[in-house]
Amino acid sequence: MATAATEMPTNPVVWCIAGPTASGKSAIAAALAKRWPIEIINVDSATIYQHMNIGTAKPSAQERLHTPHHLLDLIDPTESYSVAQFRTDAQNAVQAVLGRGHIPLLVGGTMMYFNALKNGLHNLPSANQSIRDQIEIEARTEGWPAMHQKLSQVDDITAARLAPHDSQRIQRALEVWRTSGVTLSEWLSQPLPQSAHAFSTRLISLEPSDRLALHRRIENRFDAMLEKGLVNEVRELFERGDLKPNLPSIRCVGYRQIWGNLTGELSLAEAREQAITATRQLAKRQLTWLRGMPEREVIDCLDAHAPKQVIDTLALYLG
Repeated sequence: MATAATEMPTNPVVWCIAGPTASGKSAIAAALAKRWPIEIINVDSATIYQHMNIGTAKPSAQERLHTPHHLLDLIDPTESYSVAQFRTDAQNAVQAVLGRGHIPLLVGGTMMYFNALKNGLHNLPSANQSIRDQIEIEARTEGWPAMHQKLSQVDDITAARLAPHDSQRIQRALEVWRTSGVTLSEWLSQPLPQSAHAFSTRLISLEPSDRLALHRRIENRFDAMLEKGLVNEVRELFERGDLKPNLPSIRCVGYRQIWGNLTGELSLAEAREQAITATRQLAKRQLTWLRGMPEREVIDCLDAHAPKQVIDTLALYLG
């Protein structure tokens, strides 16, 4: 097995494995960890939650025993976690792994996390819970498509890139506007603040050559989650009594649909179908983001030789 250098390079390159859901990121990361002394830093906005294992496809205890994983199980589902927190935590994790003489590997599908790590963040207004609650009350009465229409009246640029039912992003855009009087699109048009980077990143993007084949993977993956006990996992969260469907944790794809089944709003068959559809929509958004990164190295995630191709790519740099 090749070993990492014991001295930390002045500006190390940190490899990233990104791709849509069900593209095989975890399996490829595991294959890489068999060759190099890798520690995985998870780039995922769902696996940060404790007690949410099946629906987030969290690595098993055995997988974690073989390869160290970081940024898992950070917070309770009642708590919130920002992109800025991720950026700080990920930077700290990378430095800690390098300090041990190991190789950090950033793996996941939360594209705004990758973007924040690579490009930095705008100084957006902090969360305002009272305004957020007021938006939630309006949405329960009027519906999220109506809230999307309200957003389009003040920030048509942001509204144009959001789906009418994208509640989390619509809420945040309205919150930014109502808090600051400045639209989200105006905030994002400002130059990013300059910040020193302790490392640079290289991106391998796992993308399907056949969109329908990825859709079949997504369907099979969700059915496997149901077989493993996803409904019971969500039921345990539901029965706690301190979690609400408007929380970011319960909004995670799969969880919000099964939650709807437990409240009687959806049959299990309807929840399954809606979860699969939502996951396909998520994959489409992930691929759109990736295809806007011209410097990425693309590997077909459906190719049986994809793990070897990734290994060969990294071997050119890691030895």
